Amino acid sequence: MNKFSMKLLAKTGNESFARSCVSAFCLEANPTLEEINDIKTAVSEAVTNCIVHAYSGKDDKFIDISVSLEGQKAEIIIEDYGCGIEDVDKAMQPFFTTKPDQERSGMGFTLIQTFMNDVKIISQKDKGTKVVMQKEFKKD
Repeated sequence: MNKFSMKLLAKTGNESFARSCVSAFCLEANPTLEEINDIKTAVSEAVTNCIVHAYSGKDDKFIDISVSLEGQKAEIIIEDYGCGIEDVDKAMQPFFTTKPDQERSGMGFTLIQTFMNDVKIISQKDKGTKVVMQKEFKKD
């Protein structure tokens, strides 16, 4: 088993850094290019949700990211301490967005679910949200 964690400010530029770090860490499992792109997309969506929705663009707040890799399975946890999600089931519906005025598509959680094998959203209003994602890589 191997693990790493990091704490990032909720700045837009840090989204690409997070996706690069997480995907690079997962290279140890020898994933396909498609699997790496799946991880990059899921991490991007989860981090963007923290920046745009949890913190509403307040870039002095933190996002915690941790990754564990065991054999062919990665678990990625992205956590914020922002506004939380009042109704997780509703938020996970395609096209649901709390920011329609910003032309948000409401597809973040849908994309995460599409590209990962398992996704759990744990959230409390005014306390934050934790997105737990798992990806199983194909064996050689």
